[in-house]
Amino acid sequence: MIALAGLAVILIGFLLRLQPLLVVAVAAAITGLAAGMAPIAILAAFGKAFNGNRFVTVVYVVLPLIGLLERNGLQERARALVAGMRGLSLGRLLAGYMLLRQLSAGLGLVSIAGHPQTVRPLVAPMAEAAADPAGTMIEPEREKVRALAAATDNIALFFGEDVFIAIGSILLMKGFLEQYGIQLEPLALSVWAIPSAICAFLIHGGRLMLIDRQRRRAR
Repeated sequence: MIALAGLAVILIGFLLRLQPLLVVAVAAAITGLAAGMAPIAILAAFGKAFNGNRFVTVVYVVLPLIGLLERNGLQERARALVAGMRGLSLGRLLAGYMLLRQLSAGLGLVSIAGHPQTVRPLVAPMAEAAADPAGTMIEPEREKVRALAAATDNIALFFGEDVFIAIGSILLMKGFLEQYGIQLEPLALSVWAIPSAICAFLIHGGRLMLIDRQRRRAR
């Protein structure tokens, strides 16, 4: 029963709303000590788990780097870069990012961009600067621009990744259809994902251009 002390640590940590990753790590360490494991053995178990799931946990290595860059003015540099570009609007910026995101996702490069990697530190500040170069935007409007940047990334990734034949969703559909005797190659599913990706770009891109027009009328 002592070995279950880690569960109590998790419950208390989550009730106090402490940092989840730290809570889980402390709970795992306490569970190991309660089970009679040596500290070196616990550390080795952490290392083995990290190495075995490195493709999932690698984001925890990248996030501190992004935080350090933000602290040293990454967002301010991004805003200054866009503010100096004449003719670049909010809609054009996000449409360009959507195109790049869809193309990279279609090649299977789904992790080179995303909310923590690009949207928060780069795309959102650049979108704010494109929407309001003077920096007089009120906070509710600023939140809408940030949400639009995040939504653009979501839509581009969702409809772009299915073009890649080795993505999880394609393999899942292939396995599901095989259960009912329908044999399809992953390439056939990927080809039919291309029209959906094009339609998603046209529809959301048109929405972005409409938002640009509405903003110009409001001015």
